[in-house]
Amino acid sequence: MAAIRTNSLTKRFGDVVAVRDVNLTVEEGEIFGFLGPNGAGKSTTINMLLDFMRPSEGTAEVLGHDAQNEPRAIRNRIGILPEGYDLYDRLTAREHLDFAIDAKNANESPSELIDRVGLSQEDADRKVGGYSKGMAQRLALASALVGDPDLLILDEPSSGLDPHGIREMRELIRAEADRGTSVFFSSHILSEVEAACDRVGIMNDGQLVAENTVEGLRELTGASSQLILKVSRVPTELDLSSIDGVSGVSADDSTLRVSFSDPGKKAQVVKRVDAATNITDIESEQASLEELFDSYTRGEESTEQKAEPPAEVSA
Repeated sequence: MAAIRTNSLTKRFGDVVAVRDVNLTVEEGEIFGFLGPNGAGKSTTINMLLDFMRPSEGTAEVLGHDAQNEPRAIRNRIGILPEGYDLYDRLTAREHLDFAIDAKNANESPSELIDRVGLSQEDADRKVGGYSKGMAQRLALASALVGDPDLLILDEPSSGLDPHGIREMRELIRAEADRGTSVFFSSHILSEVEAACDRVGIMNDGQLVAENTVEGLRELTGASSQLILKVSRVPTELDLSSIDGVSGVSADDSTLRVSFSDPGKKAQVVKRVDAATNITDIESEQASLEELFDSYTRGEESTEQKAEPPAEVSA
């Protein structure tokens, strides 16, 4: 059973189509990153999954339940961390969690949830008005974990955090996935998504233009990887561009930078360079998620063709 599945999900506001024919699948137990520029349709899609908004056409299922016909069954099994989560400054963390536990008719201990997200028991008895942004996000995540949800839906969970806080939030998300929880989160911090997610989906102009692993997106877009070779000298007679799969070569006195349309040709390049000169160091670079995101959202890719994962790429 998929954690999330949509079929031709569409939302119109008058003449404006905010989401168009989205067919999205999030597998059980995976961390799925949901990306797109502002206005791409991410929030509208999430709102339809949560039945905060009804689709104009199409369907959505969450944990096997129809999102529009069985919203209560869904909400009993999910945890939500919305962007801009509001806390009550005059309440302690423990009081917040007591309220969330009562509202969900759960039986967790606030102390266990506090430990689970890395807050101290001393902090739990402080009023949250004095919390840092990172502490507030931990408490918000603890509230989302009430009821031991099968699926977490997180909207910009790292928003406003410093690099240390972002890393800690990523570790918390991965820990929940390791416990068997599916995680679906939107974020504008692409490096964070690349580090945390098993797969990603990219929205653009209301359409799902890609759904794959990051490596799968590299293969589908033909995004070049690069090999940086430090050499004692660059031979003038060296010809690498004749190798099929090499898309570009640049050089200075001691460095060769080789781009590939076929990364499988790296070994052949190294062998040819090694026969012509002394290699002192080798570095390999791949197209970042930022570069892949740009290629899918600046109009170069078809917005009507969904990128399906190749058979050899594991999701």
